[in-house]
Amino acid sequence: TLKGSEDGSQLDVTVVKVADPARSSDEFTSPEDGNRWVGVQFRLLNSGSKAYGDSPANGAQVYDADGQQFGPVFADITAGPSMSSDVKLKPGAKALGWITFEVPKNVKAATVQFAMNSGFADQTGEWKLS
Repeated sequence: TLKGSEDGSQLDVTVVKVADPARSSDEFTSPEDGNRWVGVQFRLLNSGSKAYGDSPANGAQVYDADGQQFGPVFADITAGPSMSSDVKLKPGAKALGWITFEVPKNVKAATVQFAMNSGFADQTGEWKLS
């Protein structure tokens, strides 16, 4: 459970699945040479008393064991539908979707972090990726 910047702003965030490597769902987009995509499926539940509105990918990062961070990319993957870039949830509502990150092929993605308010909220959730 993560709190947002405003009173009553709160999400229950769950990492559901990880796809590593993640594959493009079309023939037009792919990672840059030497990189791969890592997909993380998130479930968001608005457990607060205020409506939630944000682009969840803005508050998500993948890290390797050394603390190097890798940001999200807008890419559709074969693992499933992407998380919307404009999620709006009334209290009690849920969202489910994949956020895709681009990392070098030789790097092991160790953890994923998520924070509300496009990453500017005080609380950050962290999950180990295996």
